[in-house]
Amino acid sequence: MADRTAPNCHLRLEWVYGYRGHQCRNNLYYTAAKEIVYFVAGVGVVYNTREHKQKFYLGHNDDIISLALHPERVLVATGQVGKEPYICVWDSYTVQTVSILKDVHTHGVACLAFDLDGQCLVSVGLDSKNTICVWDWRRGKVLAAAPGHTDRIFDISWDLYQPSKLVSCGVKHIKFWSLCGNALTPKRGVFGKTGDLQTILCLACAKDEVTYSGALNGDIYVWKGINLMRTVQGAHGSGIFSMNVCEEGFATGGRDGCVRLWDLNFKPITVIDLRETDQGYKGLSVRSVCWRGDHILVGTQDSEIFEVVVHDRNKPFLIMQGHCEGELWALAVHPTKPLAMTGSDDRSVRIWSLIDHALIARCNMEEPIRCAAVSTDGIHLALGMKDGSFTVLRVRDMTEVVHIKDRKEAIHELKYSPDGGHLAVGSNDNSVDIYGVVQRYKKVGECVGSSSFITHMDWSTDSKYLQTNDGSGRRLFYRMPSGKEVTNREELKLVQWASWTCVLGPEVNGIWPKYSDINDINSVDANFNNQVLVTADDYGLVKLLRYPCIKKGAKFKKYLGHSAHITNARWSHDYQWVITIGGADHSVFQWKFVPERKSKEALHIAAQESLADSNSEESDSDQSDVPEMDSEIEQETQLTYRRQVYKEDLPQLKEQCKEKHRATAMKKRERAPGSGVKLHFIHGYRGYDCRSNLFYTQTGEIVYHVAAIGVVYNRQQNTQRFYMGHDDDILCLAIHPLKDFVATGQVGRDSSIHIWDTETLKPMSVLRGSHQLGVCALDFSADGKRLASVGLDENHTIVLWDWRKGEKLSAMRGSKDKIFVVKINPYLPDKLITAGVKHMKFWHKAGGGLIGRKGNMGKTETMMCAVYGWSEEMVFSGTCTGDICIWRDMFLMKTVKAHDGPVFSVHALEKGFVTGGKDGIVALWDDTFERCLKTYAIKRAVLAPGSKGLLLEDNPSIRAISLGHGHILVGTKNGEILEVDKSGPITLLVQGHMEGEVWGLATHPHLPLCATVSDDKTLRIWDLSPSHCMLAVRKLRKGGRCCCFSPDGKALAVGLNDGSFLIVNADTLEDLVSFHHRKDIISDIRFSPGAGKYLAVASGDTFVDIYNVMSSKRVGVCKGCLNYITHLDWDKRGKLLQVNTGAKEQFFFEAPRGKRQTIPATEVEKIDWSTWTCVLGTSVEGIWPLINEVTEVTAACLSNDRKVLATGDDLGYVKLFRYPVKGKYAKFKRYVAHSTHVTNVRWTHDDSLLVTVGGGDTCLMIWAHEPEGHREFKQCDSEESDIESEDDGGYDSDVTRENEINYTIKALSTNMRPMTGVKPHLQLKEPSVDERQGVVRGSRPPVSRALPQPEKLQTNNVGKKKRPIEDLVLELVFGYRGNDCRNNVHYLNEGADIIYHTASVGIVLNLTTSCQSFYVEHSDDILCLTINQHPKFPNVVATGQVGDTGDMSATSPSIHVWDAMTKQTLSVLRCFHSGGVCSVSFSATGKLLLSVGLDPEHTVTIWKWQEGAKVASRIGHTQRIFVAEFRPDSDTHFVSVGIKHVRFWTLAGRALLSKKGVLSSIEDARMQTMLSVAFGANNLTFTGTISGDVCVWKEHILVRIVAKAHTGPVFTMYTTLRDGLIVTGGKERPSKEGGALKLWDQELKRCRAFRLETGQIIDCVRSVCRGKGKILVGTRNAEIIEVGEKNAACNILVNGHMDGPIWGLGTHPSRDVFLSAAEDGTVRLWDIPEKKMLNKVNLGHPARTISYSPEGDMVAIGMKNGEFIILLVNSLKIWGKKRDRRSPIQDIRFSPNARYLAVGSTESAVDFYDLTLGPQLNRINCCRDIPSFVMQMDFSADSAYVQISTGAYKRLVYEVPSGKQVSEQTHIDRITWATWTSVLGDEVVGIWSRNTDKADVTCACVSHSGLNIVTGDDFGMVKLFDFPSPEKFAKHKRFLGHSAHLTNVRFTNGDRFVVSAGGDDRSLFVWRCVHAPH
Repeated sequence: MADRTAPNCHLRLEWVYGYRGHQCRNNLYYTAAKEIVYFVAGVGVVYNTREHKQKFYLGHNDDIISLALHPERVLVATGQVGKEPYICVWDSYTVQTVSILKDVHTHGVACLAFDLDGQCLVSVGLDSKNTICVWDWRRGKVLAAAPGHTDRIFDISWDLYQPSKLVSCGVKHIKFWSLCGNALTPKRGVFGKTGDLQTILCLACAKDEVTYSGALNGDIYVWKGINLMRTVQGAHGSGIFSMNVCEEGFATGGRDGCVRLWDLNFKPITVIDLRETDQGYKGLSVRSVCWRGDHILVGTQDSEIFEVVVHDRNKPFLIMQGHCEGELWALAVHPTKPLAMTGSDDRSVRIWSLIDHALIARCNMEEPIRCAAVSTDGIHLALGMKDGSFTVLRVRDMTEVVHIKDRKEAIHELKYSPDGGHLAVGSNDNSVDIYGVVQRYKKVGECVGSSSFITHMDWSTDSKYLQTNDGSGRRLFYRMPSGKEVTNREELKLVQWASWTCVLGPEVNGIWPKYSDINDINSVDANFNNQVLVTADDYGLVKLLRYPCIKKGAKFKKYLGHSAHITNARWSHDYQWVITIGGADHSVFQWKFVPERKSKEALHIAAQESLADSNSEESDSDQSDVPEMDSEIEQETQLTYRRQVYKEDLPQLKEQCKEKHRATAMKKRERAPGSGVKLHFIHGYRGYDCRSNLFYTQTGEIVYHVAAIGVVYNRQQNTQRFYMGHDDDILCLAIHPLKDFVATGQVGRDSSIHIWDTETLKPMSVLRGSHQLGVCALDFSADGKRLASVGLDENHTIVLWDWRKGEKLSAMRGSKDKIFVVKINPYLPDKLITAGVKHMKFWHKAGGGLIGRKGNMGKTETMMCAVYGWSEEMVFSGTCTGDICIWRDMFLMKTVKAHDGPVFSVHALEKGFVTGGKDGIVALWDDTFERCLKTYAIKRAVLAPGSKGLLLEDNPSIRAISLGHGHILVGTKNGEILEVDKSGPITLLVQGHMEGEVWGLATHPHLPLCATVSDDKTLRIWDLSPSHCMLAVRKLRKGGRCCCFSPDGKALAVGLNDGSFLIVNADTLEDLVSFHHRKDIISDIRFSPGAGKYLAVASGDTFVDIYNVMSSKRVGVCKGCLNYITHLDWDKRGKLLQVNTGAKEQFFFEAPRGKRQTIPATEVEKIDWSTWTCVLGTSVEGIWPLINEVTEVTAACLSNDRKVLATGDDLGYVKLFRYPVKGKYAKFKRYVAHSTHVTNVRWTHDDSLLVTVGGGDTCLMIWAHEPEGHREFKQCDSEESDIESEDDGGYDSDVTRENEINYTIKALSTNMRPMTGVKPHLQLKEPSVDERQGVVRGSRPPVSRALPQPEKLQTNNVGKKKRPIEDLVLELVFGYRGNDCRNNVHYLNEGADIIYHTASVGIVLNLTTSCQSFYVEHSDDILCLTINQHPKFPNVVATGQVGDTGDMSATSPSIHVWDAMTKQTLSVLRCFHSGGVCSVSFSATGKLLLSVGLDPEHTVTIWKWQEGAKVASRIGHTQRIFVAEFRPDSDTHFVSVGIKHVRFWTLAGRALLSKKGVLSSIEDARMQTMLSVAFGANNLTFTGTISGDVCVWKEHILVRIVAKAHTGPVFTMYTTLRDGLIVTGGKERPSKEGGALKLWDQELKRCRAFRLETGQIIDCVRSVCRGKGKILVGTRNAEIIEVGEKNAACNILVNGHMDGPIWGLGTHPSRDVFLSAAEDGTVRLWDIPEKKMLNKVNLGHPARTISYSPEGDMVAIGMKNGEFIILLVNSLKIWGKKRDRRSPIQDIRFSPNARYLAVGSTESAVDFYDLTLGPQLNRINCCRDIPSFVMQMDFSADSAYVQISTGAYKRLVYEVPSGKQVSEQTHIDRITWATWTSVLGDEVVGIWSRNTDKADVTCACVSHSGLNIVTGDDFGMVKLFDFPSPEKFAKHKRFLGHSAHLTNVRFTNGDRFVVSAGGDDRSLFVWRCVHAPH
């Protein structure tokens, strides 16, 4: 029978014909060694033209589509397509991978570019967002990523003259990027008037911010900065595909077939037109150029590469050719010469010399070619065409012999008969035609048996038979030449086939995988001489198999290189080569065939070849040649450790249940118990499915793991200490080389690895986010810096970590099969090995990836363990058959038999090794495994007297070995830990149950003992006193699930799983009596109390049998339960039984007869129960958790003093409740130690210990009970209950507003006013009078006889020459964001400056000069601000802003870190906090920054802000977090506070660990909303609450409450670093004693209150900061006040409106002062030169509009309630007031002659008042028929008209004072206006922008000169236009800073300033006008 293994011969890629020119650009370069690098299909090619040699890079698994050359020109980066595409950086000299960059892009990598020094690589993806990613490629890390553009990007380049700048271009765009922090920020190139907006295909950067780019129309666009400076017209005739820059200048290549050279200033040097040269042709298109010195490389669309020498430029050399467009299907080999013929859809047929590696002939046909054949004598070449014809050429000169067309559809296959007489032609018409060669190809026969198209054909050697395959998978035979089908298979038995290219037939069954009916193999060719078969398939794999291969799923060797389908494969005539052709990649691959190697010398094959020769991983044959797997290993490979519910899922499950329990939560819930327990000792060690997990620590203690606990065992004192950071099963453990730290990996949905200190038991680092399901193997590197881990996911991912930083260095899929061990090479930490089921792999790190190769070992064995030997290439591995394999590099040198059965553990010593196996023997070996020096058998006979238990059996399977301290430490499968002395005696230290669940548990009635019984078929007695040992063990014939001591403790009853039970002597464990009455499992067994006369036995058969113990008879049966029985309890009198069943029913039975009783719930509680282990009933109602759908309470036990009920549940939690547990969802203390379900819990007789057993983890855990008042609680004592109380400490409007505020993004804001109608820029214009009369504009005579058109606007500075305004500069901002932000005012520079923010502006105010300076880089509102207090970073500020989704684009939320003095941006951190960043805080060293998001998860993130790197991120809380702050002395500890939330966080590596604050230590303390945080020495934390209390925490435990530190919420706290004093700010009424501001001592015991003299009824402090002797306070009312500590004097530094919007704005006619009126009911007077507020008036009602009289002596104010008031400016007395309307007044105006007052309101009316009639203000008239509310009004210069803009986008003009509408357009055009504030009208159509579909231009004002108009809009932009601007979408300048919704804008007198008022930001911005020079 044929051999089932892969063949021993192999293929080596020798040459690739072709170059990928289609759909790729800029992919051809000279390397430093003057070789040429390019790619084709999935292969990177390095071609040496001088020696005509090729080298190949084979690291990709799909088409390569992009390439970049490193500036030193040795390294190459290539990017590929695919679902998970990656980038490889490789060395062009060695063609080895240097780095792999993965896990970011999808679909493909379209462009790549290195920066100037080659440190960074930028890549562009093919995903829908065209993601741009910047890599630190050596480390494989992403530095920054951002969405690139909505459409394709074609090229990207670094600006080589400016650091951190990039340019990208593509479909209709070019973008200029800057990289800062982790943010890539784009600016779009402005095409402007200079050139058309069009697609840019390529670019190159030059100095002085100049960028040259090639456009689709053949022009070159030259950019300066982001603006198009000039164009070079017609540089090429059409699209410019490539641009290359070198020392001499630029080279460009275009679709027109020309290459142009330009000098460094882009002046043309020369043109090379390749179409005109000898090799040229029409339609040649250049895709790539590279200019080096005097050589130019050119790559074309049609897969050619030309080399041009500059001084001889009309003679280019054609150095590479290949097929071009369309698919390549036809391949034939010459029968006698080393030639291959190919023909393609590009209609060319080409002949290649396999020796010279060159194209020697080419001929173009009329039709696409689909197949080819050469006649046996080599004279004729037949070509089958796509149109159904075939042509025969003479090979010699390519002249046509015949052309025949008998078919309509494509010819798929043709073959000459071996005797040369006939040609068979198979077509898509399902038939084969036979032609006679000699008769000039006359048709002589036809085969018509197929029902589908013909795919393959072969002739027999005697030319009498033909076999065919067709598309339906049938194989048919025909007699030749007639074409009669052969139906009798007998006559075919002796047929010999001349060739075998068919894919069907018994000889080639093995090419198909088992159990599959796919037809993806396109071509086969057999090499009869060497008995090998080559196949080509749709996946781009070339496979080598043995021939014949009869069984399906044969083994193979596979070779990558082709990217997509390979259409054909053929052996050359002498079997030296295999030729394969790719369909889509147009390439021809030539592989050298290397026959079987006889010698060992050939071990040293070229490295890359071993890569390609991937030893057939996927072949799926059943491994007949692999020995049977050991049962233990079989079992272990089956384990998946999947959980129904992971602990990580609990928060979500709880959230889902929250709603249901809102109601119950309102009721009073039972408090948690006062006492607690603490883990004391664990009996157990996880040996049954883990290996090498037992070590000595530095101090000689022993570390191992069991359940979810890492155990450190002190063997001198027989005590244990525990690491309890895990929350599920630990599966592996590794020890640091210094033996002080340990790494443990656990099960979990996102499983984590903890590295912890064995002394302090504190986590040093936690690694998360890389492994699913679990971590099964770990290893530290020899220097202890790195850690390797392997996951349990189906690819068994391998990750290499820098564990201290928590950084993932590299990751890769490990293998499909389970990996048991990973080891890092102790000499070269970049190398590692993995071993496991049927494999051994050798890996090395390459950037962010790992490259692995299989060990070459003939047949594949399963490896159980491995270690490195005495040199870097020696590896020793133990197999499942008991051999030790000795490896050198990747080659198996020899094997040594070491054990009977698997070798589970091997350990390297200084000189030699120690091994342990399933045979229970420990063997010591010398350092070459030549001699076994000594063996130790683990037997009971050698057990030393001091042992802590008994060996269950001799020679237990050994799972772990470790040496140290003169002993060998051994762990066994049976859960024993033994210490073997070198001289032979063995001490047993710890033991537990073996594999199988443990359910039975009983404690002795008066001794500190307990008994357990388990599915491992043992009954054991344990001593709970200090000796902690197993006293006795007995093997049972069956496993058991329950046991119970008799009341006198002498007998022990045990229920077994087969329905029988025994009673044994409690000391000797010998049988007293046994019964077998039931079939199902015995689930509980109980002696009656007192004398123990009766025994109740519950079974899964739903019965409880009652036996009389003395007479050994069954006396009663309790019937009536419907489900299996789970729990039993007796009452004190022994007369009543309580029973629980699996269906959650509770029954009562009378003893001993078993009669069922019904007892009301109220009575049950009164009954005196002897024990309580039931889980149902009203007295324990509260033990069932919220999420009882997923978790069962499996066990309970009431303490003997009846105070505490302990429960165990399916999630592994042990909980303590206060008994009785009435009411639902009682509070509890909860402990995590067991990993899966807790099966039983019992108190000891004196309640001093609680004993629990775990099901899956087989552990027996002993907990010490710490009664109430015993306050010495350790860390990790217990977690609080699941539901927080609903009561959160009260309600406060400010807190509620802050919590519920919804920050909108400016870019998405919608209109502020409820407008209706069509926007001005969309309205159809009515034709003017002239146009109606047919007069064309501008055709009027220049001198008009009519009166000249009057000025649009009356101008005030007529005498001077009018100058337009060019620019606005921000001069002043009046405002501070205090009403919904906190902790945002700080001192800088020793108190000389202060910093705060409003809108999107950071403001630095100098207190001596009152000058403001601004940081304006934020694109949206700032929400939080902090300063860096470390002296190394003076004046460094971080501000966080609002943002959209966290997709890393420009609208994502971001944090800016900047220098407050220079306003220099130091770093920008784009973050995933969708919604915005609400809190920022620097760490103690100033290097880390903490941020909190407004996203639904309220994510907490830590950044290294200087690098822009995210260190760690974690979900913070389900509700709003207000503040998170680092401890002032720490870089790893911080505290977050929020709605009913306080958490204490630790940064461990890259993981954030947190603890909830524990309140239970103080009676009646409840979790309330926490608002602020401060810190004290010795780990004290202070949190301010909504109720005014301050909580004081020590670590995470509440130690006291400072009651009513403020009467209202404590909004802010500040810790002074220099003296530790704490400032608090809150909300309260000022009084004699108290104030809203207090200064406290370090402990918050004594305080001093300050009053803020603001005159408010309630002071509300939102921000405090303490400087030298001064306290800085920010208030809710937008004031910033400085308070002196000594004299308590208040000095108000900043004023602002406290509530917005600010609607009214009025500028004084002659002075630089202005008024503002806002919703907060105040009118304020501001002085620009003095930079301050002069006065404010409280009106008591929200104000809407304000206006000065023409002389500036009166002010009119319109109110929201419809009233208006007139004040006299000097005295601020009311001159008159009136209320004629009920709805808000929108605008109010004095007429220029000061006679009339116009009042416009929301009631669609304008009222006129005559002021000359005195202050009683009677309305004299009003304007009617206004379609909507009034927005703005303007009087004409002569006071005769008023224009009104309305909410229906209509502008109307009325007469004054009659109120008649003026509708005649010509009349309106002649009016001169006194002012213009309307946003409507033909004169201002240009101010409406394109993107105002949801938002509006809200306000406008024309300058006094009449030359400019400024506008404000809903997006918060101030814009400056020319006036008038009648053309749509006029040009303008825009000024950012405000939040969304500008409400008003005005010029001051003389056009010196513009004042803009903000809606959302309640701020006033003053801009200085910059006038154009004369």
